[in-house]
Amino acid sequence: MTYSEAQTQAQAQAHQATSLADTPGGPVTPDPHTPLTTLHRHLTARLGEAARAWLDQALDEAAAHPGTHGPISPWELRLAEAGRRCGPEHADAVRVLILHAARADTDALTRVYTQGTAAERRAVLHALPHLVPGPQALPLVEDALRTNDTRLLAAAVGPYAARHLAAHQWRHAVLKCLFTGVPVTEVAELDRRARADAELARMLGDYAAERAAAGRTVPQDLYRVLTLTDPEAGPPAPATPPPPAPAADHGTSNPDAAPGVDGKES
Repeated sequence: MTYSEAQTQAQAQAHQATSLADTPGGPVTPDPHTPLTTLHRHLTARLGEAARAWLDQALDEAAAHPGTHGPISPWELRLAEAGRRCGPEHADAVRVLILHAARADTDALTRVYTQGTAAERRAVLHALPHLVPGPQALPLVEDALRTNDTRLLAAAVGPYAARHLAAHQWRHAVLKCLFTGVPVTEVAELDRRARADAELARMLGDYAAERAAAGRTVPQDLYRVLTLTDPEAGPPAPATPPPPAPAADHGTSNPDAAPGVDGKES
């Protein structure tokens, strides 16, 4: 059975994830909550005939020749072609699928990350939760967190970092997102890791004070994270509907008075 046939069979049994932004005709991007079989299905629905044929061939080739073969593996060449063949808006998803089909290990992922473009590095970071069960690939995340490339930073603070990044480094990653404007919604498992974190609260307070002293705006995301650090904070309460407007007092002696006000001294 080829890789594409196996994917098709698995798709029939895959959980129908709802976290993938699935606007008709829109880009397909890797999502940490989306199974790869679902990602593949959404992707092939967007691609034209030539791009689908290229993707199927690239996945079959990667599955048939995983690992390293010679100076560079055939599937690594496909990573470089992904944007041109399938469109830059789908390239991240295509590269993640190829890396998974090739069963790329930490050494292969490190080679692709080190030698690749920013787009290829981003795909490696997206693929880490699917391919590396332990903390061996943390140096790649740490490298990405040292950059100011916001798309690379957003990929670096995904589920792999949430599972394996040490507390001190994770706190600085959150601050880096605030500093560079990466939305904290990109930080995987933010609620869990920020909960009751007094040190993170202190760092956020210092950062807010520095910005205020310099006359700069404090990001709204900072207050959101600061709320999560409160040890008493629970899940957000459901919104309560506003109370009904008071009924007009039809017995008022003043026809010009506002509804519900009888004009008498209280």
